[in-house]
Amino acid sequence: MESNFNVDQFNSIVQSRRSVFPYQFIPGKAVPDEIIWQILDNANRAPNHKHTEPWRFTVFAGEGLQRFSTLQSEIYTRYAGEKFKEAKIKNLVEYPLMSSHVIAIGMKRNEENKLPESEEIIATACAIENIYLSATAYGLGGYLSTGGITYFEEAKAYFDLGPGDRLLGFFYLGYIATPATSLSKREPVKEKVKWIKN
Repeated sequence: MESNFNVDQFNSIVQSRRSVFPYQFIPGKAVPDEIIWQILDNANRAPNHKHTEPWRFTVFAGEGLQRFSTLQSEIYTRYAGEKFKEAKIKNLVEYPLMSSHVIAIGMKRNEENKLPESEEIIATACAIENIYLSATAYGLGGYLSTGGITYFEEAKAYFDLGPGDRLLGFFYLGYIATPATSLSKREPVKEKVKWIKN
């Protein structure tokens, strides 16, 4: 059966996907909200066991970027303790302001279905990959940050997440100032595959 899709184009999107950091974005150029909605709709199509749909998104744009910048820098300053780093605060303050949109990504635990937590995390990670691929298809830059306040228990409540839920990171989006001309480095896939035919 022949595919209804352009497989070569899809392969090119996957192979061109890479992390693009906020300082590599075009300053002040905003992605239309309808594109962000389409990217999130694509994320919402991620596979998930028992249809729990555990991903949750909080989108910061416009003046909301300043609000997020202040929020995460305040949370980090309050709770980082001995791990506090001045350089980290600088990025937490500046990165949102360099971006068009920032998407906080949470994993909402579905206790009724009693799925292993790893399955819910995997499902949310699939949603994140859909965001990455969609951003690439639109010619946008994207970067998933799992630093800063991601693992701070105290941060969860700000994103409507409870004690059993997870904050998995923040996805920064923007238009790319200087597109990459080469593929990201990977060791050959053959070194990571065991193939059994009989």
